[in-house]
Amino acid sequence: VIRAKVVGKKLMKDGPFGTMRYTVKQMKMYRGFQIMPHVQYIYTEASESLCGVKLEVNKYQYLITGRVYEGKVYTGLCNWYEKWDRLTLSQRKGLNHRYHLGCGCKIRPCYYLPCFATSKNECIWTDMLSNFGHSGYQAKHYACIQRAEGYCSWYRGWAPPDKTTINATDP
Repeated sequence: VIRAKVVGKKLMKDGPFGTMRYTVKQMKMYRGFQIMPHVQYIYTEASESLCGVKLEVNKYQYLITGRVYEGKVYTGLCNWYEKWDRLTLSQRKGLNHRYHLGCGCKIRPCYYLPCFATSKNECIWTDMLSNFGHSGYQAKHYACIQRAEGYCSWYRGWAPPDKTTINATDP
């Protein structure tokens, strides 16, 4: 997970359809520095129809998530990528202070009601009930964090989360 500005791009002639290689200037790394401490290139499929993403050169800073495979960072339409200035204050705070508190949690999407957590380390993601998907209210303003005794629940607030309280009804 990085914050980066795209400073160049090149179509690589590998595979049947090609791969786009974006050269990035990494501003900050939020996760993954144990695997790859610095990211210079981001790879994606050349075509959006193959889940490739289009990033603009020398225009915006982006939040980019992906995976490392054979020493290269790959991203696609199934990963979270967004222009940095479109992130909410809660999302920015989450990246810096909250999301890491949920590394032991699993987020279970809810597509239709009723939805139930099947274990104590799950948060039910209800944005999928509407047409908003990953950019819905819950994703923009809440963080799934681990609470007392390993229970996970949604958290929204300005103060550090109280680890002794479990609020399973929020949101």
